[in-house]
Amino acid sequence: MDLSIIIPLLNEEESLIELYDWIVKVMRSKGYSYEIIFIDDGSTDSSWTKISEISLQDLHVKGIRFVKNFGKSQALHAGFKAARGRVVITMDADLQDNPEEIPELYRLIHEEKFDLVSGWKKKRFDSVLSKNLPSKLFNWAARQTSGVQLNDFNCGLKAFDQRVIKNIEVSGEMHRYIPVLAKNAGFSKIGEKIVQHQARKYGKTKFGMERFINGFLDLLTIWFVSKFGKQPMHLFGALGVLMFIVGFGFAIYLGIDKLFINPTGRLITDRPQFFISLTAMILGTQLFLAGFLGEMLIRSKKNENRYNVSEEINLQPKEKQYSS
Repeated sequence: MDLSIIIPLLNEEESLIELYDWIVKVMRSKGYSYEIIFIDDGSTDSSWTKISEISLQDLHVKGIRFVKNFGKSQALHAGFKAARGRVVITMDADLQDNPEEIPELYRLIHEEKFDLVSGWKKKRFDSVLSKNLPSKLFNWAARQTSGVQLNDFNCGLKAFDQRVIKNIEVSGEMHRYIPVLAKNAGFSKIGEKIVQHQARKYGKTKFGMERFINGFLDLLTIWFVSKFGKQPMHLFGALGVLMFIVGFGFAIYLGIDKLFINPTGRLITDRPQFFISLTAMILGTQLFLAGFLGEMLIRSKKNENRYNVSEEINLQPKEKQYSS
């Protein structure tokens, strides 16, 4: 199969038929073999009914329905597990991503051998204050922190070689940082393509300003995980040993001063250096133990993606689900 098109959605009943028709028109014009996988992330409108109706008419359409809203990362993870295409495209369901971009994205992966190509909505139709400026700041911080030189990390329109999506774990709110996850997994050929951004035609955005706050927090998380996730002792252990040495040094100084230099002076417990020493040694011990426990957890537990599926449409049997 040439293409798997993965579309996570939440309450997008008005746009689904139009989006489906548009994608099919592009697929047929290029003669691709393809599948369209809709992931209904707990919609409360008639989105799943629309998906069911489309799937009855077209076996290229597949669906996964969550029992409640688990988030975009979990929806993408479920889609990645089910995808069978050699090239995987992700896009949003709100008609702001243009399906006409798919053939060029496919070419970049299939012929130019990119591991991942991310869309760049260079000209946006969003509000300047609520989205454009925060997005520019967010993308700048992501470039500086991750080392991945993309202009638009949060663009939903992306293309992947199948090897990438089968070897990364998208959990929590990490869908914004899939290129960083791919880089950390060893997929270094990451490109970017300017894509057309369209104004929202139906409904309203599901994301507010809090997504940028969460985005920066997730950025710190992924930076830490990429640097120290496999060996947290390298950070916590080093800081703990350093602080313990500082505290122990103060303790030795206080002891020598009391025994040999000023034995008739103040009690050790009356001196501020005593509390600095005690606090530093306690914090150092705690940091060291945190690093040790982190190492033990990494070795004993595998990170899990948690979501519950209530219905599926046209998916392959489980034993065949991962074959291409």
